Formats: sequence, C-alpha cells, structure tokens
Amino acid sequence: MAKEALAKKSLGHLLKAVSHLVQLPKHRMWLDYDEDADVLYMHFVEKADATHSEMREDGVIFDYRDKDLVGVTVLEASQR
Repeated sequence: MAKEALAKKSLGHLLKAVSHLVQLPKHRMWLDYDEDADVLYMHFVEKADATHSEMREDGVIFDYRDKDLVGVTVLEASQR
C-alpha cells in the first residue's frame, strides 16, 4: 500500500512538471538528480560542455556554450 501511494505521489509531481518542461527551449533533455547534494542537472545537449555559466540569486545556474543554453543546474532541488 505504501509503495503504491508513493508511486501515485511521484506521478502527480511528474505530471505537474510536464506542462512546464514542454515549454523549455529544447525538447530533448537529460536529467540527473544527485540526492546527496540535492542538485538537479538538466542538459539540453547530450554532452553539455559549457563555456560559461550564470548563477542566479535563487540557486539556479544556467550553463551556456557560447550563446546557446546547454544546461540548467538547480541547487536545493527538493525544496522547490
């Protein structure tokens, strides 16, 4: 029963995120979550070698390769 409830809760969170994910500038992405660090890594290219990054005050980091956005890093991801 607990496992089933967890699955429903996780699915609910995913479905809430879907409408936002499809509005991103790229439609193919790779997601990695580091549970120990509570950091979510989202890449819009398979190998996100950034040339520079910009960190916002809210703990979101945008990674760029030249002028192209190649990834987003979200610090304290589980708290958002």
